[in-house]
Amino acid sequence: MGQIERFADLVVRAGVNVQPGQGVVIDTDTAHLEIARAVVEAAYRAGAAWVETNWTDGPMQRSAVDHASVEDLSRSRPWALARTEEWAEAGVASISLVGDANPHLFDGADPKKVAARRWEEAQARRRALFGRMRWSVVAAPNPGWAEQIFGEPDVDRLWAAVGTAMRLDTPDPAAEWQQRSATLAERARQMDALELTEVRYLGEGTDLTVGLPANARWTGGGMVDPNGIAYLPNIPTEEVFTSPDRRRADGVIRVTRPMVIAGQLITGLRVTFQDGKITEVYADEGADVIRAQVATDEGSSRLGEVSLVDKESRIAKAGIVFQNTLFDENAGCHVAWGQSFPFAVEGGMAMSEQERAELGLNVSGVHTDVVVGGAGITVTGTGPKGTVDIIRDDEWVL
Repeated sequence: MGQIERFADLVVRAGVNVQPGQGVVIDTDTAHLEIARAVVEAAYRAGAAWVETNWTDGPMQRSAVDHASVEDLSRSRPWALARTEEWAEAGVASISLVGDANPHLFDGADPKKVAARRWEEAQARRRALFGRMRWSVVAAPNPGWAEQIFGEPDVDRLWAAVGTAMRLDTPDPAAEWQQRSATLAERARQMDALELTEVRYLGEGTDLTVGLPANARWTGGGMVDPNGIAYLPNIPTEEVFTSPDRRRADGVIRVTRPMVIAGQLITGLRVTFQDGKITEVYADEGADVIRAQVATDEGSSRLGEVSLVDKESRIAKAGIVFQNTLFDENAGCHVAWGQSFPFAVEGGMAMSEQERAELGLNVSGVHTDVVVGGAGITVTGTGPKGTVDIIRDDEWVL
């Protein structure tokens, strides 16, 4: 079995865990044609009843940004909302193959247009995914991504790095991920037992204290759908995470890894929070993109996730910056502004959006992860049992 086939097998078996007779939807770019074909083949081999592929294309996206208005780019489409609801009702599995095929696609474009979101559609999709559908987001290697990292389209070199991060270099990657998932789930149980009310990230250029909602619950590794079937929402995943109280974040963060948003590179990012809200954004490159994004809607300037990752991460050990959020967020501790996870509070999935909001969970059409961890990062947690060290100098010590 070749590298692409091993990749596809992992996505289907451990990612969404396709069951016989199930429908599968794949979102992908035209740059991932060969990989998408392998994933379709693997899904049918696993017993899928049907597989539908939804294609995007970089130049077509750029045409939309150049010519459509912000209003048209953000306006929701009733048929797309109805389709998402039908997929959820039918128990469809959702696979997203991501990875920037052209890192300079949106150079010179209007940041407000690049940041435009179909907010209602994004929310509908998240409602479907959180607890109703099995889903997995996986980055697919391509020449543009390789050039972005290495300065040349060396796809073989990229596959080697991705293979290490995704454990494709092991005899049975799916079994390896089951074991790693169990380790992360145990860490989440340790965090729940502390009943924390806040966490603090402290490192060079970072000093951020974030409050947690009552009955916050931590998640690590995989998840289980309503029918008890396990799956991995992200591959790779090295994190233990929850959603904070959107009203309680104070301090500053220094983002320790470059990031790419809509094809635009963001470097040297520093962000200030006050009373839960982003009040200042500075960056060596790309600040306008971030400022436009955090002004997208009411919740886009508030946190929706706090996450813990230590130096044992496979991504951290790879020793390169992937310039892909899915990978780089798993290289170190991170936070995310935007949408919260409804399962981050006990009983949250059964609550109304209003009830979750009253507990402090956030609602937004965006969810952007930024890495604040790495060498020197310390994370402490405070609760009724006092203050404890969780991560010290990038090592899990709890």
